[in-house]
Amino acid sequence: MTIKDITAMVLRLPEVTDACDGTQDTCLIRIETDEGIAGWGEVDSCPTVVKAIVDAPLSHQICNGLANALRGEDPLAIEVCTDRMMNAANYYGRAAAGLHAMAGINQALWDIAGKASGQPVYQLLGGPYKNKFRAYCSILFGDTPDETYELGRKFANEGFTAIKFGWGPMGQDEATDIALVREARRGIGEEVDLLIDAGQVWNWKTALKRAHQFAEYSPFLIEEPLHPQDVAGYSRLTADSPIPIASGEAEGRYEDFERLVVEGGLDWIQPDPGRCGISTMVQVGRMTARHRTGVINHSFKSGITISASLHALATLPHGEIFEYCMSDSPLRHDITREKFEIVDGYAHVMDAPGLGVTIDMDTVERYRVA
Repeated sequence: MTIKDITAMVLRLPEVTDACDGTQDTCLIRIETDEGIAGWGEVDSCPTVVKAIVDAPLSHQICNGLANALRGEDPLAIEVCTDRMMNAANYYGRAAAGLHAMAGINQALWDIAGKASGQPVYQLLGGPYKNKFRAYCSILFGDTPDETYELGRKFANEGFTAIKFGWGPMGQDEATDIALVREARRGIGEEVDLLIDAGQVWNWKTALKRAHQFAEYSPFLIEEPLHPQDVAGYSRLTADSPIPIASGEAEGRYEDFERLVVEGGLDWIQPDPGRCGISTMVQVGRMTARHRTGVINHSFKSGITISASLHALATLPHGEIFEYCMSDSPLRHDITREKFEIVDGYAHVMDAPGLGVTIDMDTVERYRVA
C-alpha cells in the first residue's frame, strides 16, 4: 500500500469572532492510498497555515511540503513517515504549526492502519486499559459572573459530573476573577467538579494568589494559568499551590511535555492529538505514568479529535477524565456522523476499525473555504 495524495481542507463558519473557541474553523486532513483506504485527521492550529505546510511545493532537499514528502510512502510505516516529514520541514516546521500539520497526518495514518487491519486504533497501540472515561463539559466563561452562573446551571442539569469554564473575562481584574469562579461554583452546585481554564493570563505570583483565593470553591484543577513557555514559573507555582495545576495543550514536541512535567512539576498534562498527534500523545501519557502525573486530553474540535483522544487515552494505564467540548458550532458536532453521546457521565471509545468515525461530506462541503 502506498500514499497517493494528502489533502488539507480548511473549514470555516461564516462569522468568526475573537472568542477563544477553536470550533469556528478547522483543518481536516485526508490521506488517500492506492488500495482505496482513506484516513482522516484534524489539526488544532491556524488552518490556512497548516494547509500551506501540507501543500507547499518542493523548495530544496530539506524544505518541502508534507504531501510531497509522503507521496509514494507506505502509510503503515508511521515512524518512517514521521521521519520523512521532519526532514522535509527541517528549515521551517520542526515546531509549532509544522508539528501541528504533522499531528493531523499522524491521526490519518493511524486511521488507515486500523482500517487496513480491521482493528480500532487503541488495539494497535496496545490497549485498552479502559473503554470509557468520565467526561467533563468544556465551555467558556460567560461574559459576566451572572452569565457564568446560568451556564453552570444549564450544563449541570444535563448530567455532567464535572464542568470546566475557560478564558472569557478571566484575568481582567481580581474582583472579576473571584466572582467568575464563585458564580461558576454556585451554578453547578457542590456535587459537580469545577475546573478552571485561566487562559495564560497571570504571572506565577498572581496565579498563586488566585489559587489561594479560589481554594474555598474547591476547584478540581486550574488549567494553563501561565504562558506555555514559563516552565520556571510553573515550577514555583506548583510547589505551593493548594489547587492542582494543569497545562500542556500548546505543546507538540515530546521534549517540551517532559520539561513541563519534570521541571515544571505539573499535576496534570494535557496533550492535544490535533497538535502533537496520537503517537506523541501516547508517548507523553506513558511518560506521565512513570512520573505519577495525571493525563487529560485537550480536545476542542470535532468528533475526529474526540475519537483520536479517546483511542490514545485508552492505551494509558492512568487515563481517568476526558475533555468534552460543548460548543454549539456545527464544526464541533456535524463533521462526523458519530455524536459521542455522554452516557451516565462517560464518553466511550469507538470500537470500529481505525478511528471509528464517518465523515459527513455534506458538512465538509458546506463549510469548506479552501
